[in-house]
Amino acid sequence: MNKNSNIYTFGFSAALVIVVGLLLASAAIGLKPFQSANVRIEKMQDIIGSVGISATPAQAEEKFNSIIKEQLVLTSEGKVVDGAEYTAFDIDLSKEIKKPHEKRQYPLFIANLDDKKFFIVPMRGKGLWGPIWGYIALDASMNVFNVYGAKFDHKSETPGLGAEINTTEFQKQFVDKLIFDEGGNYKPIKAIKGGVAAGDMHAVDAISGGTITSNGVNEMIKRTLEIYVPFFKEYTTTGLETIPAEQVEDAETISPDAAGGVSAEEGAESETEELKKDSK
Repeated sequence: MNKNSNIYTFGFSAALVIVVGLLLASAAIGLKPFQSANVRIEKMQDIIGSVGISATPAQAEEKFNSIIKEQLVLTSEGKVVDGAEYTAFDIDLSKEIKKPHEKRQYPLFIANLDDKKFFIVPMRGKGLWGPIWGYIALDASMNVFNVYGAKFDHKSETPGLGAEINTTEFQKQFVDKLIFDEGGNYKPIKAIKGGVAAGDMHAVDAISGGTITSNGVNEMIKRTLEIYVPFFKEYTTTGLETIPAEQVEDAETISPDAAGGVSAEEGAESETEELKKDSK
């Protein structure tokens, strides 16, 4: 065979591409279970992290199971789905928020810690450069629903600016903030550009230089917690009203591989352009 011919060069190149492609595909398939396991563990760490519990990857599942006592699936009207064949952990928010509003389902985690009950609400939105997500833990023991803890993270926000949402300094501002005003009306917590007024129980300082990401956090919190308000009000008054799972539309679309419910790469429905307008 003439190794200096064009046919040999093209043939060798094609064979090399095929071999390398097969190796990469095999590696991707082989590593997928490990990647899914890592995403699942990270999700557990984030959920329990919202109530101030830290865990190594090796400890995450044990601590998650010891702290999270119940998982609920809610409809977009805030009703508890009774008899669902899946758990809150199985819900992939990145897929749910792409459905029509009436078909969406929302996860809620209930934690018991130091004889107190906490509702942990997962949320997902969009920052300047990509998805942002988080968990807000509300103290339900006194039916006031003040924030006990918050965890936020992002995929690709700017270091030193929007990426600061995952810092302790930003997240700890949410502690003890309220989601209802004195009249019992829903009043979402907002990150305020230029600084929050002293004593404001519904606002925190926005990220300096990260206005669009801060607006994304605001939109994510407002939109998500609003879904849960009917549930919270029922919880404090008449108890929980449930809806049979068979009456829930599109229940079969729950992802069986939803470990990355809030860390999957697909974006939220919130529009970046609207956030940019808000930032002006």
